[in-house]
Amino acid sequence: MALWDRIKESASSMQTQLNAKKNDLKSGAFRDASMAMCALVAAADGQIDPAERRRVSQLITSNEVLQNFAPDDLQRRFDGYLDQLIADFELGKVSVLQEIGKAKKKPAEARAVIQIGIVIGGADGDFDAGERALVKQACHTLGLPPAEFDL
Repeated sequence: MALWDRIKESASSMQTQLNAKKNDLKSGAFRDASMAMCALVAAADGQIDPAERRRVSQLITSNEVLQNFAPDDLQRRFDGYLDQLIADFELGKVSVLQEIGKAKKKPAEARAVIQIGIVIGGADGDFDAGERALVKQACHTLGLPPAEFDL
């Protein structure tokens, strides 16, 4: 199977798993950690262009699991985390990972945050090494083994 097909299959599988847990993923900690994860993956290369920002925003608002939350609230949070990362990537990364770490208290939410990162990272068919490395860091922050997610 080609790499492109494996990435698409993995992202699709993660989305299916997320959809099955949708009713359990309604906390503020999950919302905030998910938006922090989306921003982290979007800015994985240290920069983000307006087209990429719009693409990730569209993925957020169209994601079935994230429809538990008001789209404008999600957008505001995503933009805030992304702005931190753009202003100073290393300092912003520390802050964003701390936000992601707040989902650690509920293992199902912590796993869902990682799955969202994989879905966002793989949405363009190229879950690159930089995105994978940041999702792995988030796994460590949440106390989850990266191997559980084939990272």
